[in-house]
Amino acid sequence: ELRSLHLSWQYICNFKFRKSAEDERTGYYSCLHEKRILPCQVGFQKANLFQSYFESFSMTTCAQAIQRWQERDKERRESEQKENLREKLEVEPVKLTPVEEITEINLCFQTPPIAKLDNKALGNLKKCKKLSLSTNMIDRMVSLTGMFELEILSLGRNNIKKIEKLEDVAGTLKQLWISYNQISSLDGLACLTNLTTLYCSNNLIKSYSELEKLQANEQLRDVVFCGNPMYGDEIGGNREAVRRAARVEILRRLPNLKTIDGQLVKREEIEAAQIEPPVE
Repeated sequence: ELRSLHLSWQYICNFKFRKSAEDERTGYYSCLHEKRILPCQVGFQKANLFQSYFESFSMTTCAQAIQRWQERDKERRESEQKENLREKLEVEPVKLTPVEEITEINLCFQTPPIAKLDNKALGNLKKCKKLSLSTNMIDRMVSLTGMFELEILSLGRNNIKKIEKLEDVAGTLKQLWISYNQISSLDGLACLTNLTTLYCSNNLIKSYSELEKLQANEQLRDVVFCGNPMYGDEIGGNREAVRRAARVEILRRLPNLKTIDGQLVKREEIEAAQIEPPVE
C-alpha cells in the first residue's frame, strides 16, 4: 500500500509519468504536463493528503538505504554462488560489500522515500563512481565530501529547487541527471570542469539566457532540456517547429554540443544558430 502511495505521490507532485532507467540515460520519455494530467481541480487536495500520509511514517535515511542495497547485493552474489556450486567451482563465503568499496549504488525509489540527504553517510562511499538517488522526495542537495571518484550523479524525480554544493566533486563529476525537479536556474554548475552530460528536462527554466551559465563547462557535449518553459507551447503549436527552434537557441549559446534532447546535432542546425536572430 505504501509503495502504491509513493507512486501516486510522484505522479501528483511532478505532474508527470515515471520513466525507466533507459529513458533517463537517453533523455527520452513520455511527458504529460499538469493541464493534461489533472484537468479537474483536485490535484492539490490529493497532494496534501499524500503528504500528510507520508508524514506519519519515518522517512528512509541514506544510511538505511545503503544498508538495504548491501543486503540485496549480498543476496545477488549468494545466488550467483549457488550457480558456481552446481558447476563444482571453488567459492568463498559471501559477505556484505564494505561501504568504502562500493563503486556503483542504486538508492532510487526507496519506500518510504528518502527526504533528506546525509553527507556523512554518503561521504563513506569513497570509491563510488555512480550514485543513483532518483524518484525519492529529496528537497535539497548537500556537499559530497569524501566521494573522491564520483562520475555520475542521478537526482531525477525529486523536489530539488536549486543546484548547489557540488564543489567537492567538481574535478570528477562527468554526468548530472536532474530532470523532473523544480529547478529554475542553472547556477551552481560552473565548478564542474569535467561535466560532459547534463539531463535537466522538465524543470522550471524559463529563459534561454540561463544556458549562458554553462559556457564555463567547456567539456559539455550532451544535454536534455525539453519540457522546460523556455521551449514554449509544445502542445498547442507545431511540436516539431517548437523543438527545432529550441535546438537552434541552445546551439547558439552552447555551440560545442553534440547531442540535444537525445538527438545528434545536425549541420543545418549549426548553420541556423549562426544566422538566425536570438530569442531571450
